[in-house]
Amino acid sequence: MLDDAGRRKAAEALSTAEESRIPVPPLRRTWPAIDTDDAYAVQLLGIERRRRRGARVVGHKVGLSSPVMQRMMGVGEPDYGHLLDDMALHQDTPVDLSRYCAPRIEVEVAFLLGADLPGEGCTVADVLAATEALAPAVELIDSRIRDWDIGIADTVADNASSAGFVLGTSRVAPGRVDRCAVTAVLHGADGAELARGRADAVLGDPARAVAWLARKVAAFGVRLRAGHVVLPGSCTRAVDLTPATTYRAVFGAGLGEVTLRTR
Repeated sequence: MLDDAGRRKAAEALSTAEESRIPVPPLRRTWPAIDTDDAYAVQLLGIERRRRRGARVVGHKVGLSSPVMQRMMGVGEPDYGHLLDDMALHQDTPVDLSRYCAPRIEVEVAFLLGADLPGEGCTVADVLAATEALAPAVELIDSRIRDWDIGIADTVADNASSAGFVLGTSRVAPGRVDRCAVTAVLHGADGAELARGRADAVLGDPARAVAWLARKVAAFGVRLRAGHVVLPGSCTRAVDLTPATTYRAVFGAGLGEVTLRTR
């Protein structure tokens, strides 16, 4: 494990990389003793730094929500990061990719909470009862680690590689759709299909990922609150973003679509 000084230095390195858009070497090489507990502490230091500058937590994201990704990272559970209000992107405003290091896009079914979730012992039933609506979403992920050369400690410390998100306008009550069977197709330039998947790629049920998240963050004294956005994990592979491109994610089951434009 790292001492407090090591954690602060790791958090500072990531913050500098984000601001300068110059990625840093993997943390696991610079600080070989770093473990997952250290990484979450580093993530929280980074979030607190941004909150002191005026950012506000508006939700959380789950990463590594597929068995394949967990095996790649050598872990047995997902990870999570924070969503801040300054990470919210808009469909009608092109995103300047020069603000990021190596941005990619993922497609997700967002959970919009209408009530607080319990922490320890949170179940799928609790998630569905507290969810006001499902919404189409895409997440802009980025790595402040050079060349996306990440292990579990690297991505956790780096806010689970999260950098932005866009919500579409559609809202569907969770009881009106088979959430596990929702399909999603990501289109890029000239409507070309880039990726497709189903919501059950996320732990077999995206609501299960939200329940896991509620239990996980409770250990850090955090609750998922009414009004928060939860991104439970991508139902498609990640796709590199390119400038001057319109990306459109189209969902089945009446969930609509969401667009991200770049420049």
